[in-house]
Amino acid sequence: MEILEAFDLTGSLRGAADLAGCDHKTVAHWVAARDAAGGGLLAPARPRPMVDRFAAKIEELVERSQGKIRADKAHETLVAMGYQGSERTTRRAVAEGKRRWRQGHGRRYRPWIPEPGLWMQWDYGDGPIVDGRCTVLFCAWLAWSRFRVVLPLWDKTMPSVVIGLDRALRTFGSAPTYALTDNEKTVSVDQVCGIAVRNPQIVSVGRHYGLTVATCVPADPESKGGSEATVRIAKADLVPTDHNLRAAYRDFAELEAECERFCERVNAREHRVTRRAPAVMLLEERDRLHPLPKVPHTVCFGQTRKVDRQSTISVGSAVYSVPSRLVEERVWARTHGSELIVVHVDSPEGPREVARHELTTPGSPSIKDEHYPPRPAGALERIPRARSREEREFLTLGAGAEQWLIRAAAAGATRVRRKMAEAVDLAKLHGGEQVEHALRVCADAGRFGEGDLAAILAYQRSGTVIPFPARALEEQSLQRSTSSWEGFGR
Repeated sequence: MEILEAFDLTGSLRGAADLAGCDHKTVAHWVAARDAAGGGLLAPARPRPMVDRFAAKIEELVERSQGKIRADKAHETLVAMGYQGSERTTRRAVAEGKRRWRQGHGRRYRPWIPEPGLWMQWDYGDGPIVDGRCTVLFCAWLAWSRFRVVLPLWDKTMPSVVIGLDRALRTFGSAPTYALTDNEKTVSVDQVCGIAVRNPQIVSVGRHYGLTVATCVPADPESKGGSEATVRIAKADLVPTDHNLRAAYRDFAELEAECERFCERVNAREHRVTRRAPAVMLLEERDRLHPLPKVPHTVCFGQTRKVDRQSTISVGSAVYSVPSRLVEERVWARTHGSELIVVHVDSPEGPREVARHELTTPGSPSIKDEHYPPRPAGALERIPRARSREEREFLTLGAGAEQWLIRAAAAGATRVRRKMAEAVDLAKLHGGEQVEHALRVCADAGRFGEGDLAAILAYQRSGTVIPFPARALEEQSLQRSTSSWEGFGR
């Protein structure tokens, strides 16, 4: 730069050489380089003598693979041909070859300017494992407002797809004109001459909701990048990994609640493209959407059943349980493989899967405890309840007092009320925590006799054993027998 500055100042090669302290031929070289570049200087090419001899081969590999060859595979080929350079140099050379290939053959993009109320997209992602089973994340996305809906499903069968689609549309509040998705078997049953043959059931579903289902080009995720991004973001946040530090889900209901919180969070914050919150833009887009039918599409949900008072339904003379909140409600039941799937349709949120059972036979009902409220305490699970002041003072000592009372009553201990009063008096002297622990030890050891509580309490405090005089057991009497009076009066 000093050479060029000297030349601009003097306008002479030799004068600039005198000022810069170099040869006038050097000044001529850099002036010619600047004129050839049209202003400024081009970055000098970095020589790589080890790989430059194989430059033609690298260009051939990139051309044959259409820019898809991996650098490690190219390095293996070059090493077999006598290349002795490093893999790092090969990676740089392959990257430059791919860049040059894309400049001449790469795909050109035109920005998509979506119209409000016209397009939605949906796709699937692998969800977390719940109760030992894999789940699926149904991700829907409105193209104009960027409003997202993420719903967990058990599988990707046609009824599950209809459930996800109906719930997503009801979350939008209306239906768009087109719905773009991938070429799943539930949507496209075949490809003929590059034309997707639609599944008749999905056509019926689209007609029911007033939208046209379209599919992208096979193996071309770039044609539906919006839903691909929604799936990627949802999986990064909802699926437990070592990076997000999320714990495993206890049940499917917890996963549903977490998906709802995720949607509320992402739809309420400002989008980086529109600089507006998707929830706010959805209010404007609803004016261009179509109204939804009040009744969901139910042709693929199976057969209807009415839930009886015992919260069960009968399918094929076999009894299956459903959640108790659905008593007297109508549900839909269908079989899929070796499972019975129960769906509840008449809900404000749309159809929802409420139960899933392994198929059983008549006489062997399939009942799940989570479908019913907690059972009341029976005779074997009775909880102590105080009915007087003395009983209340004893039970306030803690869980150890309850455990002692239950086990002492079951063992047939005598004078229980007096021993309870003794425990209350000892708590006033030594503290409730120590007496409660001593009562727990007595219950575990089965010691309910006179002085047992005081002896264990003293051992806990001092570590010494208090000797007690030998006495008869409580089951025996201290009165002398009358055998010595047998000969009296003879």
